[in-house]
Amino acid sequence: MKLKTSIYTLLLLFIISCSNTSNSEAFINKTTGRYLYNSDELITVYFNDNTLFLKWRGATAIKPLKIDENTFFVKEMNEKIQFLNNPSNGKAYLVLVPKENESLQYNFKKLDPTEKTPSEYLANHEFDKALEAYFTIQKNDSLDPTIEEQNFNRLGYQKLKTKNYEEALQIFKINIALYPYSSNVYDSYADALKRNGDTLKAIEFYKKSVSLDSGNKQAKRFIEKYDKK
Repeated sequence: MKLKTSIYTLLLLFIISCSNTSNSEAFINKTTGRYLYNSDELITVYFNDNTLFLKWRGATAIKPLKIDENTFFVKEMNEKIQFLNNPSNGKAYLVLVPKENESLQYNFKKLDPTEKTPSEYLANHEFDKALEAYFTIQKNDSLDPTIEEQNFNRLGYQKLKTKNYEEALQIFKINIALYPYSSNVYDSYADALKRNGDTLKAIEFYKKSVSLDSGNKQAKRFIEKYDKK
């Protein structure tokens, strides 16, 4: 008798769990979209057969467990989430449900359809908009890892390796704008100019690099080589 009762209880819980995944059309319309997880990273909310899914950090089909009409548990985050409007600005947010003794924080703002992250602007070759967005990040937090000088340098050389010279130049130009007192950003830009065949302009930027770091021997050798010609 106890065994039958246990099986019945488990079956009932399973049925409730399955039926609880459905979401209303109004809720789907309200919550579908892209939420800014940090300065340059997104959580994308979408629905498949009325069931909520997330795209986040490379995972494209995270399925949160629905707890109630507006609360979900995301195993990958080890967090409960809700979808709320921030009364201070009227914007929609994905929020982490506060734990004991924590206050409610409006964590992740839903982006308008026309809004992009800095890296999305960069990927779309909208370099001026990307720079503006990176400047905003730098203004708000100069230590934000999104705008680390080495990240742009690494990305620029990846583009050089695949002979995407113009894209590499644009990325290095962003780095120069963000870090105008760094010798390395001018050296990298000069490298890209040299590989793109613009030797004279490359010399100009190698000289700028040397003016900020007299120990840049490679740049010095290149300058001396062409100054003798």
